[in-house]
Amino acid sequence: MERITLAPGAHINVLPAEKFNRCRISINFIWPAAREWATAEALLPLVLERGYQGCPDMTELSKKLARLYGAALSVDGTMSGQSRVLTVSLSGIRDAFALAGEPLSREYADIAFGTAFEPYRVDGVLDAEAVAIEKEQLRELLEGEINEKRSYCIRQARRRFYGDSPAGIERNGYLDEVDGLTADAVTRAYARMVEQAQIEVFVLGADVDAVAQRLRTALSGLRRAPEELPAPIAMPAEEPRSFEEPLPTVQGKLCMLFTPGEPFAPQDLSALRVAVALLGGTPTSRLFQNVREKQSLCYYCAASYTSLTGALCVDSGVEHANAAAARESILKELAALCAGPVEDGELADTKRALKNQLAAVGDTLQGLEGWYFAERMRGADKAPEQVAAEVDAVTADDVRRVLSRFRLSVCYTLTKEAGADA
Repeated sequence: MERITLAPGAHINVLPAEKFNRCRISINFIWPAAREWATAEALLPLVLERGYQGCPDMTELSKKLARLYGAALSVDGTMSGQSRVLTVSLSGIRDAFALAGEPLSREYADIAFGTAFEPYRVDGVLDAEAVAIEKEQLRELLEGEINEKRSYCIRQARRRFYGDSPAGIERNGYLDEVDGLTADAVTRAYARMVEQAQIEVFVLGADVDAVAQRLRTALSGLRRAPEELPAPIAMPAEEPRSFEEPLPTVQGKLCMLFTPGEPFAPQDLSALRVAVALLGGTPTSRLFQNVREKQSLCYYCAASYTSLTGALCVDSGVEHANAAAARESILKELAALCAGPVEDGELADTKRALKNQLAAVGDTLQGLEGWYFAERMRGADKAPEQVAAEVDAVTADDVRRVLSRFRLSVCYTLTKEAGADA
């Protein structure tokens, strides 16, 4: 990957994409999350995706993209550790495949940077009609989060786990604040983002010079004071807390969140990849083989790790009557990996699965970009091949060492309502 600095806090990351017939340009704004801005910032992607100053009509924008051989525009927002991220992406066929030799990269860049830096305004503020429409979309999204019980359970556990930490700020904002959003408030949130954000542009297969020129134009005249991004954290270790929420569900849900108490060193990440996959990240993992298959205590049981916050998450779908037994079995499997033997065969199977995943990173433009964006958020730029070599070198002692640092912090269970049928 080639990294080009165009201005303080503004970089272009060029990734090789010769094997693809399509290209991709992504503009990422990354800035420290703040609770008081969360709901207005959550609305920004919805409003920005409707159009920009040069093409404010959604229908005309769709036609414009269609004329560019079916190019696709998306605007997404998320949380990454203690930072908020807004991403404008545009993908389409590469310049070399344009039937009439059109400068597609230039047109893609115009749309992407127009969307990111030239939002449609009326009397100096973001279109009030667009804000009103998208407020309803955001409201429906927030009201509907309970409908997907697995992700709802994980969110409820995270809320207890992170508490008032910036890492716990809601990606989609807060329902009770939606009504109060105004076009002026969302405009101020946009201005704050542009001023404070680190800007990471990823270019895959498009004309880098065209993208660089458009970024220079977008930055000219802007008042910018990019903020340093927060370092990785870990929630402090404390006595485990358990929560139950009764809901009319056929299947119960269980989410357990563990913390190491202090952030891991960057060099521990490959050991953590292997350890978490060995615990519950593959069909040969301990949780899948023992808790699900042998003991039949759950429908699924998966483990994942978030490097920017140090959180180990184990979530499971269970029969209501089996929730307590599943919890104890999960803790037993973690303890066994921390103190007991790790078979050569299961370690080799886990490494093989991880290396297959790493080998597939470059199979899609989105996968390639996602990998290097995650590396950038960690302050690294390792290629998947480098990480595969590190994975190969992980030992059973490394697995025990990193897993032994985790302590259960929060256990959240969705259980049946009192009096409900099993």
